Amino acid sequence: MELRHLRYFVAVAEELNFTRAAKRLGINQPPLSLQIRQLEKELRTPLFHRRARGVELTNAGKLMLEEARVILKEVETAKAGVQRRARGETGRIEIGFSGGTYFHPLVPAIIRKYRTDYPDVVLFPQVGGTALLTAQLLAGQIDIAFVRLPIGDSDDLAIEPLVDEPTVMVVPTGHPLGGLTSAPLRAFAKDVFVLYPREINPNVYDSAIAAFSRAGFTPKLGQEAPQIVSVIPLVAAGLGVSIVPQSMSRILLDGVKYLSIEGDAPRVKICLAYRRDDRNPAVRNFAAVARRAIRRPNMAKNNKPADERGKIKMPLP
Repeated sequence: MELRHLRYFVAVAEELNFTRAAKRLGINQPPLSLQIRQLEKELRTPLFHRRARGVELTNAGKLMLEEARVILKEVETAKAGVQRRARGETGRIEIGFSGGTYFHPLVPAIIRKYRTDYPDVVLFPQVGGTALLTAQLLAGQIDIAFVRLPIGDSDDLAIEPLVDEPTVMVVPTGHPLGGLTSAPLRAFAKDVFVLYPREINPNVYDSAIAAFSRAGFTPKLGQEAPQIVSVIPLVAAGLGVSIVPQSMSRILLDGVKYLSIEGDAPRVKICLAYRRDDRNPAVRNFAAVARRAIRRPNMAKNNKPADERGKIKMPLP
């Protein structure tokens, strides 16, 4: 039994006339009659009572019509599902976020747009350092990631640049420079710095240290934060000052103040990374949404240090 037998049978059963059914199917009547006889022979029972002006379904034929309709509907459902998966309209994406990248407004804007365009793709987010996420991408453990450049050797990864943003200083309330809106890096030469471990993103860490060196000092390193986001509560606790991407100034936390950096301020880049040979259409669609997003000025522009209306409330632990 083949699917065409079921389609032919349903057409005859609904039309109750071989001539009309053949016209509906776009075939000649004799081949249609032959196909139905072959189906009845395989099932070892007649499906129609032949009449002078048409046909009637036998009891077996009535059951066959019910079952055939179910089978054909399931086939069409499967066909549509496969085609949607092939277009990247369904499935899942393991997506990583590095170094507080999710605080930049462009990143959630991309997620929202993707969810609007592809609501049936499930996103599984996870957070990690750039080095860890890069390793997971190369190992096939995640599909795509928002990471901060540079990321070292990445010949096997496709990199989509998204944002190039400056860094800002974050100081505790009561800091001697806390009343200012900006200051040069050299003004913090005597401060203790709260930084995150170098292994989270060696290149970004080294670029910050290099900026301090160009400003004429080697930073005094104090308490180490487990990740870049946790730097801010430690600064609020009075453990030192730090330097963070500008987008993180959207975090509203009692006890901290953000200052723009005058002169040679380190810059950090956010990009979208995925395996160059990844054939998952859902991943390719996500990258395409990101590319379109950065071409929209209201989504791609660098954010300035936010006032309290644009910040994210973050209680002190």
